[in-house]
Amino acid sequence: MPENDLLTIARDVAIAAGDLARRRREEGVEVAASKSSPVDIVTHADREAEALIRGLLSDARPDDGFFGEESGAEKGTSGLTWVVDPIDGTVNFLYGIPHWAISIAVVEGEPDPLTWRALAGCVVNPVTGEMFTAAAGEGAFLGSAPLRVADAVELPHALVATGFSYSSDRRARQGALIAELLPQVRDIRRMGTASLDLCFVAAGRLNAYFERGLSPWDHAAGALVAAEAGAAVRGWDGAAASKEFILAAEPTLADRLQDLVMKTGV
Repeated sequence: MPENDLLTIARDVAIAAGDLARRRREEGVEVAASKSSPVDIVTHADREAEALIRGLLSDARPDDGFFGEESGAEKGTSGLTWVVDPIDGTVNFLYGIPHWAISIAVVEGEPDPLTWRALAGCVVNPVTGEMFTAAAGEGAFLGSAPLRVADAVELPHALVATGFSYSSDRRARQGALIAELLPQVRDIRRMGTASLDLCFVAAGRLNAYFERGLSPWDHAAGALVAAEAGAAVRGWDGAAASKEFILAAEPTLADRLQDLVMKTGV
């Protein structure tokens, strides 16, 4: 199936899931459970949205695999896998902060960011109505408007976003990195939704984004949007972006920021 057809499915499913999640947010949100730590939460709406996404994708593409944050993985026979975060930015969602998203990507190969080839991705903020999309080799878009990363800037003029681990030990190390980095850049943003942060790099709203510890569903769609908008998207020490590390920025800035971050080893 052509990438644009896959993108149409991703977009339609993301809209449906976003409508459901927005209604649940308006009705009131309850925490269903904690996962890796007390601050790593899942709401009933997360589970309900993923069930809807999984069902719609199964109807549209019954031979494809599925890899979701809340319900795990199921291998398909087509060689394609849908990588889904039903609500990225769950803490923002819980608190009513209008910065959360539905993130849906389809990849070729095993559901491993070190080896997969992303074919299409969609990130929707149901509160603002903004929809970021990309298909491999076809560019990135906000609605119908093409996206392009911001022009190269020196580090002192770079607006940089990041995120923090659920692990208190790693948070402490990340805080040390931020203390070192902050005097060397324009400013730091920590907005709480990795998929949107990556899309904001694509849209030129941020100069760069980096983080350690992201799961595949956190970045599958957003990384494709950023890359198709001209960003360098890379992992630690030249590897592909993965749970170990992801950095997205205009290529020249990416080189400078990567060198600085790697020196800390955080």
